[in-house]
Amino acid sequence: MTPPLASTETGFWLDDPTHRAFLAADARRQLAFFDRSLRQDGGLVSLDYEGKPLKGPQELFATTRLVHSYGLAQIAGRPDAAGIVDRGMDDLWTRHRDKEHGGYLHAVDGEEVVDGIKLGYGHVFVLLAASTAKQLGHPDADRLFDDIVAVLDRHYWDEAVGLFRDEFTRDWQPFSTYRGMNANMHGVEALLAAFEATGEPIFLTRARRILAFFIDRIAPQEGWRIAEHYTDDWRIDRAYEGNPMFRPAGTTPGHSFEMARLHLQAWDLAGRPDDDSVAKARRLAETALLAWDERRGGFAYTLNVDGTIARNARYWWPVTEAIGVVAALIKLDRKESDEVWYRKLWRFADQCLIDHETGGWFPELGENDRPAMDQFAGKPDIYHALQAELFPLAGGISRAAEALAVQKPLAE
Repeated sequence: MTPPLASTETGFWLDDPTHRAFLAADARRQLAFFDRSLRQDGGLVSLDYEGKPLKGPQELFATTRLVHSYGLAQIAGRPDAAGIVDRGMDDLWTRHRDKEHGGYLHAVDGEEVVDGIKLGYGHVFVLLAASTAKQLGHPDADRLFDDIVAVLDRHYWDEAVGLFRDEFTRDWQPFSTYRGMNANMHGVEALLAAFEATGEPIFLTRARRILAFFIDRIAPQEGWRIAEHYTDDWRIDRAYEGNPMFRPAGTTPGHSFEMARLHLQAWDLAGRPDDDSVAKARRLAETALLAWDERRGGFAYTLNVDGTIARNARYWWPVTEAIGVVAALIKLDRKESDEVWYRKLWRFADQCLIDHETGGWFPELGENDRPAMDQFAGKPDIYHALQAELFPLAGGISRAAEALAVQKPLAE
């Protein structure tokens, strides 16, 4: 049985043993649910609401996110009895890795290549998985890390502008001029993890260059929202609309939460320079919080350029990312206004998003706050929601893996 959200209405929930027990307990329940992600014929599989396997190929971002999530959980004291990390690391090397052209395949089904496209989005997640595996001490981490660093250097990193390119064919032919914020944002996440795993300055330097473009340059001129889509010379492409989940038109408040948290993490790793990084992260996060649906709860998925709602679909992951950045802000400066938001977010998650019966979080809500299946057939991954529970448990706003390794909050 999951413990109550908290035991006190005074102070800050991050300090409350009952709240911390709640976070750890639900993290363990999530992991127990996603332990079923092993395919019987090898590989990893997505799950429906009840934890049954869904038909479909194994996608690169799903494999890498499972490796990262279960790696963090193992570092935090929860044994990976199902062997998700081992299976995922093997899949990345033997199934996703393109032995003919190099790089990593977007979607596979066993030995069959379902989609050989080479996306920057998926490749930066390989770096994230490899970095977490290095911190875990996995025996296959170094070969994966070295390989993905070389691939990113060779094909994706554009040194002239300090940003990642986006997409190629299987044999590395550019087939579009698209440039995107999403791949670069997760690139920051992966680069910071690589810096934490190795101490190599180049990873932190590149992460901060990406952040400088989006937070120092783009956000202020866009009303402290970050445009998603760009041309090949990095001008905002306001007419672009692609995949409704991964490349929606407009701006995405959930991504502002992620970028704000990553900005704080990079600032912390850089030695907390005396600059306006914290103020900019707060401005970005507080602007995104304006997308909260006061009637129903949750965040509108996308906004128009003027901040009005474009798509009012409510997904789980913007709530988890808001939790992450608000928790980071509370760790830096105990403001009552941040605590109000932290509690509001967790109460909403507890009431509407967490599946207390089966485990995991519902990914989408309908008008009546019941789970909807307009965009997702099942529970797509553990990555966002697990981090929403582990990051508040870890001390500090960077080096979460190191803090979790000391604290072991998931040990029983």
